[in-house]
Amino acid sequence: MPSLQFLSRRPGRGHIAGVAALCVSLYVAALCGTANAQQAPSQGAEVAPEFVAATQQWLDDAVAKSQAASASPLRMEVSVGALDSRLRLAPCTHVEPYIPVGMRLWGRTRLGLRCTDGGGRWNVFLPVTIKAFGPAWVLRDNVVAGTLLTAADAVEAEADWAAEPSPVVADPAMWVGQTAAHSLAAGQPVRQSMVKPAQVFSAGAQVRVVASGPGFEVTSDAQAMTPGVVGQLVRLRMENGRITTGIVQDLRTVRLSM
Repeated sequence: MPSLQFLSRRPGRGHIAGVAALCVSLYVAALCGTANAQQAPSQGAEVAPEFVAATQQWLDDAVAKSQAASASPLRMEVSVGALDSRLRLAPCTHVEPYIPVGMRLWGRTRLGLRCTDGGGRWNVFLPVTIKAFGPAWVLRDNVVAGTLLTAADAVEAEADWAAEPSPVVADPAMWVGQTAAHSLAAGQPVRQSMVKPAQVFSAGAQVRVVASGPGFEVTSDAQAMTPGVVGQLVRLRMENGRITTGIVQDLRTVRLSM
């Protein structure tokens, strides 16, 4: 079965859908044969080398033209699988590919194929794998759940963004200082689902409150009424008994906006 690879600069779903649709149309044309064929070849049927080359060239040209202006390169790979070898499809002169409800052309997925003009109307599914390789931050070692992540925990390397549903966190500022949401394995690229904001103090802790405004800054002490998570709001009881809220900056500091 053909394994189609091409370069792209961005995993635009609309573009990938168009590319995959053409690929599938050509694939099915070769697979199902002409209107005079009696049945579709089985899973082990050979595909002519010129078909693979022509399809590859079309994909290269289409991606190069549509993605030339993109600033975020991703190296795309599309692998088209095979129909179930037990299928015996009636001859068809027009096969229409479509994306099944709830599916998307990203990672391991499938395309629907339906015959709209032929001896018999049929509807089948073709497995497709779409990979999107790009820069990511890959963990150096295993990480225990709840560990505070630092810049030393990961190294920049290429990874498949489409290998899992959760998006890759390409900006280190978005994960350094966060905690591991669950146990992580060495070699994994950092993804949104893997990290969460760090809780730096518990309810009842004494914190330093910084209130600032144009040309001034005032500090005082307060008691946290809720757990403090970096970057999130926390409720505070000031020394005079007043209740207020502020943004947690670190394990001891909360900032108020005046």
